Amino acid sequence: MDQHLKSIVDKRVHKVMENLQKNNMLAIYLSSKEEVPGKIAELVKEGETVALGGSMSLFEARVIDHLRSGRYNFLDRYAEGLTREQMEEIYRQSFFADAYITSTNAITLDGRLYNVDGNGNRVAAMIYGPKSVIVVAGINKIVNNMDEAYERLRNIAAPANAVRLSKNTPCAKTGTCMDCKSEDRICSSYVILGWQKAKNRIKLILVGEDLGY
Repeated sequence: MDQHLKSIVDKRVHKVMENLQKNNMLAIYLSSKEEVPGKIAELVKEGETVALGGSMSLFEARVIDHLRSGRYNFLDRYAEGLTREQMEEIYRQSFFADAYITSTNAITLDGRLYNVDGNGNRVAAMIYGPKSVIVVAGINKIVNNMDEAYERLRNIAAPANAVRLSKNTPCAKTGTCMDCKSEDRICSSYVILGWQKAKNRIKLILVGEDLGY
């Protein structure tokens, strides 16, 4: 990255982390995705129960591989051969996890997390249930305000995920949200996480590169 551009990005990162802390979220900065599994190992004790929210960022940062190492009681939603019933049971058990690891669709400069879900299991667990929530996000998720967060969901996150999941939705074809009523729609529950009552329950690992959608 050009040094002049990096200086601007660094200022935005500093502001985001400062405001996350003001909102009672623990903010951690890592310069590269290769550092993420080691930080997860520091935050989650061996033998603890760990669950996931759907996230490409976790795959790119090799968090899934780390969780499959045998160190944890891993509720693996990505295990091969799961039936729909087994998947839904994992979603329910996730609320009792010691740690819930996921990403976020957008982070505003004032330290709020904005997410949209289809089933709602991810945003529900982020709000309440697991003892600790660890959010892994690249700097590409930083936006100026809630208006930009909403546009990011409509024009980047939702369409890209619809394509990834082979959903038959208008956004998968056009690249932008059409506010459809499709049976395949993946945008149902919109949640803003601001000031947190349980201090440091939410821990955001901000990575100094692009991750996921």
